[in-house]
Amino acid sequence: MHFSGAVLTICIALAGIAHTQDSQPKKAPMTQQAKGPFDVKVVPQKPDSEVATAANFTRMTIDKVFHGDLEATSKGEMIATQGEAKGSGGYVALERVTGTLKGHKGSFILQHSATMTRGVSALSITVVPDSGTDELTGISGKLNINAEGGKHSYEFDYTLP
Repeated sequence: MHFSGAVLTICIALAGIAHTQDSQPKKAPMTQQAKGPFDVKVVPQKPDSEVATAANFTRMTIDKVFHGDLEATSKGEMIATQGEAKGSGGYVALERVTGTLKGHKGSFILQHSATMTRGVSALSITVVPDSGTDELTGISGKLNINAEGGKHSYEFDYTLP
């Protein structure tokens, strides 16, 4: 009986150590940044319904080629509209990016949401949660676009597990 009591004490002690190790806060992955230029081709599509025409929505396809830290292509779709005031409108889009991000191969989906109020823009482009594949599984982040002089570039702040 003394032996089983010692075993029980050891098991409780080991369980306490295991519990302590499991309850340690896990380090959050470090945010990294990828930068580079990209080429984009946006092509208006014919309205696919009377509703889209009546609502004054324009549907477009997006084809991109990313260079720099992100060597990839993307395919996507955008729906846009213009407001009543000049320089006002908005768009939403989804695009699947496939390629290599700083040596990690795979794909992920970006979700766009943008508005422009009389020439002042607000843009949010984020990675859709759990959309990463292969070596990009678990990716999260935000992408910023810079467009100056007809040239486009990106800054992509992301984390990988």
